[in-house]
Amino acid sequence: MIKAVIFDLDGTLLDRDHSLNLFIRDQYKRYINELNHITEEQYVTRFIELDNKGYVWKDKVYEQLLREYAISSLTWEQLLEDYINNFQHHCTPFPHMKNVLQELKNRGLLLGMITNGFTEFQLLNIHALNIEKHMDTILVSEQEGIKKPQADIFLRAIERLGVKPEESIFIGDHPENDVIAARNVGMHAIWKKDTFWGQPFIDEHVIEDLRELLHVVNTFQKV
Repeated sequence: MIKAVIFDLDGTLLDRDHSLNLFIRDQYKRYINELNHITEEQYVTRFIELDNKGYVWKDKVYEQLLREYAISSLTWEQLLEDYINNFQHHCTPFPHMKNVLQELKNRGLLLGMITNGFTEFQLLNIHALNIEKHMDTILVSEQEGIKKPQADIFLRAIERLGVKPEESIFIGDHPENDVIAARNVGMHAIWKKDTFWGQPFIDEHVIEDLRELLHVVNTFQKV
């Protein structure tokens, strides 16, 4: 019997690719006087390359951008502060997110979230999506002192929800940090398909649209 469904944030509930693109374009426009020697597309494309799907800290991204484009009128600290304060205004959920979360709650399931990242930044983004009310527990790696794919962060989440590993499902977009890591502690797992990770990843339980999750959860209930 499944009692809890736990989500990753970026790339699973939050459409980070779209959100990031919106933010970078907005940042370029706000700093156009300092960046007008490069095009908007140059700035956006290079940022996304350096960002590596969020796995490179933004201080390093901005340091590299300033160096490559010889930007001397801005500091990486200024740009990083702007990122922390303003990314939230561009947070875009994947389609049907709120309806799916509400339906899962209506079924009596506990909901949780495990996300890697800085606490302040991730909580701002979670608040921007207005999903705290759906979540029975939220774990952010900086605050917890551990991160995915470490087993302890998954075990801590299910402990807080009061369920066993086999009574819980984890949904995430990263094959290793989300899917394999969750299964390693005895949880069920569903892959939110993302082709970014390069090497082919074949999994029995895959969704591309969040609405598909409702059916897949039902299949676990029947096992």
